[in-house]
Amino acid sequence: MELKMLSLDGDDAGAVTLNKDIFGLEPRADLIHRCVVWQLAKRRAGTHKVKNRAEIARTGKKLAAQKGTGGARHGSHRVNLFRGGGRSFGPVVRSHEIGLPKKVRSLALRHALSAKARDGGIVVLNEAKLQEGKTRILNERFAKLDIANALIIDGAEIDTNFRNAARNIPHVDVLPVAGINVYDILRHGKLVLTKAALDALEARFK
Repeated sequence: MELKMLSLDGDDAGAVTLNKDIFGLEPRADLIHRCVVWQLAKRRAGTHKVKNRAEIARTGKKLAAQKGTGGARHGSHRVNLFRGGGRSFGPVVRSHEIGLPKKVRSLALRHALSAKARDGGIVVLNEAKLQEGKTRILNERFAKLDIANALIIDGAEIDTNFRNAARNIPHVDVLPVAGINVYDILRHGKLVLTKAALDALEARFK
């Protein structure tokens, strides 16, 4: 698949050929779904916690005699029946992470890239660099490129001025190529790849 490469000013900067083994697969929804579930589960904090009856600071002395009072047979004030008592079967601190093999993650990323290419949602830039880190300037460039909701992937390092200018623009995220992931690709309207990012992806999946 051949795509036109653009400059940040919207001018023609040549053409690139997308690797069919990365961008030309028939997208499989099941693989992409598995990877998204894995990503969202992995990033959950898991810090939710309540106190059970063993952690409540109350007396454990029996409230009243077992027989003869006409009341219930309570043995502790720490149980969940009383206000301020411990909670039964409440959440505890734990990891929500689930396992997903590396090969499946790698394949899911290629299928997500292929799905974006199939929908015509990939834009290739020759580079993502600015002389000044001004949001106004970058907004003007994005207007020329028709970019409003996009994930921008650069090479190993992101230009400081470009990153500073982009961080105040809503619905636009900038990541180095090492941070490319399935969830962010799917939740943005366009995937903007620099030539350096494209080369890095081809070297990664070679």
